[in-house]
Amino acid sequence: MFISCNYIICSYIYVCVCLIYSIAKFLFMIYFPCSCNLNLLLSMAKTSSSNEVRTLVLVGRTGNGKSAVGNSVLGRRAFKSKSSSSGVTRVCELQRTIIKDGPIVNVIDTPGLFDGTHSAGKEIVKCIDMAKDGIHAILMVFSVKTRFSEEEQATFLALQALFGHKIVDYMIVVFTGGDELEENEETLDDYLGHECPQPLKDIMILCGNRKLLFDNKTKDKEKQLGQVQQLLTLVDMVISQNGGLPFTNELFIELKEKATMRDNQQKALDSLKGYSKEEMFEIKMQMQQKYDDELKRMINMVESKLKEETANLLKKLEEERVARLKAEENYRSFQNASNDEIRRLKEDLEKANRRRDPGLPFPFNLLIPFRGRRPIPPPCPIL
Repeated sequence: MFISCNYIICSYIYVCVCLIYSIAKFLFMIYFPCSCNLNLLLSMAKTSSSNEVRTLVLVGRTGNGKSAVGNSVLGRRAFKSKSSSSGVTRVCELQRTIIKDGPIVNVIDTPGLFDGTHSAGKEIVKCIDMAKDGIHAILMVFSVKTRFSEEEQATFLALQALFGHKIVDYMIVVFTGGDELEENEETLDDYLGHECPQPLKDIMILCGNRKLLFDNKTKDKEKQLGQVQQLLTLVDMVISQNGGLPFTNELFIELKEKATMRDNQQKALDSLKGYSKEEMFEIKMQMQQKYDDELKRMINMVESKLKEETANLLKKLEEERVARLKAEENYRSFQNASNDEIRRLKEDLEKANRRRDPGLPFPFNLLIPFRGRRPIPPPCPIL
């Protein structure tokens, strides 16, 4: 009897555990509809709970609010940010924060790379130098307060051309200006549904529709924390979908090798004896100069490639613009021809009506041929 009771209790506990597991799995599927794969969710949880470093890079047009997004992520005013048509960020800058019960986050703010006021190649190489271990997510920053521009399209296409198509797997689209949409009682989907340009639609598709809306002006602490947490969840998703590895390529690897070689040489020099402080300083300066020369070589290479790609992009955009203008002109010509034809037919009809009976207006003059005539009986009595 005692054994039977224990068996019943154990069975009851087992059923309860299975039921709780099923409910938990069901709730996961509801709240994470884009990630119903439980293994992916467990991987994301494991990744986000680690103390690894996350490196985020902000890119976008001058004035879109990149620095403000960076400050929101950091939880403090680390980057200079204010309303300015000329842009506040002049060079790449890195700031760091430690998320409570989460990872260390490096945020790299960049100037407008294609606004004509900065050396794009120099800033790109500097950004790579800051993120030698790789980039975990690239935040493409757009603003709901301005129209999507050719500069923004060129930035996206140039990054693709420079780093390869794999780079889009690490991109997250961030829209700033959430306060304005909130005032208009609109959602981000409402905004994108209002005549969204085709190039922006293409970018969204290539980025896997990873997007979110930021309100950098809100004073609501809970809202601030919520949108940052939403962003970090997307970052964890990007990392999981890329096998837990950050984005790197030949430029990253080469630059990291050169930096490691320089650091090792300087450490070895520090262990040597028999050199004065002046001699040690001179040798270290020579090592640094050699490293700087490598940076200049890479900058020239990137500038050359960017110049070529930019020329191709400008040519493509100009061809698209000419084709669009030609299509619009053809449509206008067709519309004008159609209007002229309709006008001519109407005039001919009015002339014909006036010849029939100038005393009666149209369409009553059409009844004139039937006046005084008896109606023709139908051939069949049934009809």
